[in-house]
Amino acid sequence: MGTFDQLLVLQEHDTTVEQLQHRRASLPEREQLVAHRREVVVIEEQRVGVQQQRDDVARTQKRLEDEVASVEAKVADVHGKLYGGSVTSPRELQALQDDEAALKRHQGNVEDKVLEQMELAVPLDDELERLAVAAVDSEAAATHAEQAIMVAEAEIDVELAAVSAERDAIAGAVDSGLVERYEQLRHDLGGIAVARLVGANCGGCHLTLSSMELDRVRHSPPDEMVFCGECGRLLVH
Repeated sequence: MGTFDQLLVLQEHDTTVEQLQHRRASLPEREQLVAHRREVVVIEEQRVGVQQQRDDVARTQKRLEDEVASVEAKVADVHGKLYGGSVTSPRELQALQDDEAALKRHQGNVEDKVLEQMELAVPLDDELERLAVAAVDSEAAATHAEQAIMVAEAEIDVELAAVSAERDAIAGAVDSGLVERYEQLRHDLGGIAVARLVGANCGGCHLTLSSMELDRVRHSPPDEMVFCGECGRLLVH
């Protein structure tokens, strides 16, 4: 195998390395992981919002229940005075009866409001339960994606190690100055430094060489470096 053919093989290995690195960096599981993590954040934001509503309902319900207890105590106090025998004046007894009736009406109104808060709590509790389940599912999906990424990365890393070892062996068999020139060309030409001449076409830019250019390339000495007049890549012919 000629020196320039070795460079072509080196180019193939470098291209394979880049493809493997790109595949490793752009695993579809990475997008899935980002999506699942975003879901977890969104669900937590929703949970916080619903929990705030539920807490507001609980506070309102507690305040109303405390008010019911206070009214009940007042009713009991009025009831004790009304039937305890300490009050005998008909006018005072009537006033106590009116107070007791008013307090019981108020108690009933407040108890109705307590029931309203309890009814408001039901859908909020259901939503919190749904969000909790969704959070667990999203966390599990994210964990699964992370594990899939680890497995895929490990498999690609094995391929990369093998191809890189072959690449280093090939590069070691080529003159270091030529390898340095090859590396510079790769840097300048978007990763492809060497191309094979296929018929009258450059395998790098896929353009057809002029008759004069083609004749020049074909009649150059085997050890002379010749380049595509269109793209500047080293041509192997």
